[in-house]
Amino acid sequence: RRTQAVCIPAIHLHMTAATMQVSQKDFEKAQEQLKLLKKDPGNETKLKLYALFKQATEGPCNAPKPGMLDFVKKAKWDAWNSLGNLSQDNARQKYAELVSSLVSAESASQKKDASPEEGRHDGYETLIVTTKNNITKIMFNRPDRKNAISQQMYREIIKALEEAGKNDSTIAVITGNGDYYSSGNDLNNFANIQPGEMEKMAKDGAALLKEFVGHFIDFPKPLIAVVNGPAIGICVTVLGLCDVVYASDRATFHTPFSQLGQSPEGCSSYLFPKIMGLAKANEMLLFNRKLTAAEACAQGLVTEVFPDNSFQKEVWARLEAYASLPKNSLAVSKQLLRSMEKEKLHAVNSRECEVLTERWLSDECVNAIVSFFQKKS
Repeated sequence: RRTQAVCIPAIHLHMTAATMQVSQKDFEKAQEQLKLLKKDPGNETKLKLYALFKQATEGPCNAPKPGMLDFVKKAKWDAWNSLGNLSQDNARQKYAELVSSLVSAESASQKKDASPEEGRHDGYETLIVTTKNNITKIMFNRPDRKNAISQQMYREIIKALEEAGKNDSTIAVITGNGDYYSSGNDLNNFANIQPGEMEKMAKDGAALLKEFVGHFIDFPKPLIAVVNGPAIGICVTVLGLCDVVYASDRATFHTPFSQLGQSPEGCSSYLFPKIMGLAKANEMLLFNRKLTAAEACAQGLVTEVFPDNSFQKEVWARLEAYASLPKNSLAVSKQLLRSMEKEKLHAVNSRECEVLTERWLSDECVNAIVSFFQKKS
């Protein structure tokens, strides 16, 4: 009995030490695996990883709480603090499990991409761009982020429009992957800005936006939006620059600019009153009125609405018929229609971007965005 009494704790201690050793080894391995990930896991996951790493290496949160306007440090502090008294062993384990799940998901995604879709264009991470049957399809591909438009995605859409304008396709189509068409500007574009960098961020952001909208104004072929679900912000305003807009009956259209302390873009300050009349445009652009697909169609923003269960089939049959029409005739006619307004649209785009730069630098806009992030957390 005495021997057993000595042996049992010894075995227990030996197992605990081995488990801790494996845990530390897994933790270090996970850190190395994380560096090899090609796809950005998104800010929410990065915050979890940061918090678990801090908890695993330093224990419970011991840093002073940062100021409200330091978005990044405050988000990191909140994430770490939310782990409470989670033990360092458990934090190491959870960190390793989270990295393992990210590696598995990326591996599965790469296998899926190994047999690329017919006519798929290389060089895109946030879009799927294909050319088939004389149609170049530009599909927003951040379904886990509701197709929110990051800065990388802005640049990739510009590139895709440039390619589609020059290739042999007859028409170009923009649509979304997943439940959303697009939730608009990714507000995480604003999340990593230090107070001293605000002015540069505003100027750079406005220059990128001006170039982005300019590519819609100058696009030389028929450009058709296939709105498969809810659409918010910039992806709604540039619909006025598309030649035809088809929508599922589950799509909605929302431009909550004043709610976020911002102002209209995408030439909507000029085109929306022209398309739907001043009173209806004011309700949408000033007072954040969300339109159903049927309302957007009645007001002229949407060309036609289809039942969701037959939406893709009906729309793509029609688009394939359009794409069989004489290509040069379509391009010349589109450019003729646009030429009457092109100079005006570029002037409107420039002015809207100037006003937005001022808005982004205002306390009102900063406070509105802080309030938005507080509601999300």
